[in-house]
Amino acid sequence: MCRNIKNLFNFDPPATEEEIRDASLQFVRKLSGFNKPSKVNEEAFDLAVESVARDATHLLASLTTNAAPKDRDGEAAKARARIAKRFGTEDAVA
Repeated sequence: MCRNIKNLFNFDPPATEEEIRDASLQFVRKLSGFNKPSKVNEEAFDLAVESVARDATHLLASLTTNAAPKDRDGEAAKARARIAKRFGTEDAVA
């Protein structure tokens, strides 16, 4: 799985359209093997990104949970702590 695709469900505030589109772009890049498609593949690539973003938005709106929403700052701090522990650095950036 792509390491750059972040969990977008159950956050306060909810994921933005931009975050969903960015995750969709990473997903399509991973599937296609293209970081930037050629001109001949650009239309298909862009359509795939938009389709995945639309479906992801629908998915996120459809999911339910009893868990309290996660705090973005708190999750970022946990990620920084994991990185610091993994790489032995004090000022790791998530």
